[in-house]
Amino acid sequence: MATTCTKVIPILRMFDEALTKQFYLEFLEFELRFEHRFHDGAPLYMGVSKGAVELNLSGHFGDGSPGAAVRLETTELDAFAAALRAKKYKHANPGDPIDQEWGCRELTIQDPSGNKLTFYTNLT
Repeated sequence: MATTCTKVIPILRMFDEALTKQFYLEFLEFELRFEHRFHDGAPLYMGVSKGAVELNLSGHFGDGSPGAAVRLETTELDAFAAALRAKKYKHANPGDPIDQEWGCRELTIQDPSGNKLTFYTNLT
């Protein structure tokens, strides 16, 4: 019997819950899918999504390493970048997307825990 994988959901480390929520939910406009704590005072584990992309963010030791890099295929990259810049968010000021020699147009933004999110669209 062959097993087929159908989805990947990266787990990214987070340290500051309030700043992480502000970054993902307000700045990037992801939707909150769920929040979980094992008990009061336990670290937060939450899921966010934007379109078909899902990410899990965890305050638990051992769940991801700060500084991870994730690529997110997207549409309307230039409009997205312009909308982010218009927010004048004090913790991130993305520039213009860049055409890469490998056939993608990309915009990389770092989250509050140092994780790198590269939003891209294929040029071909």
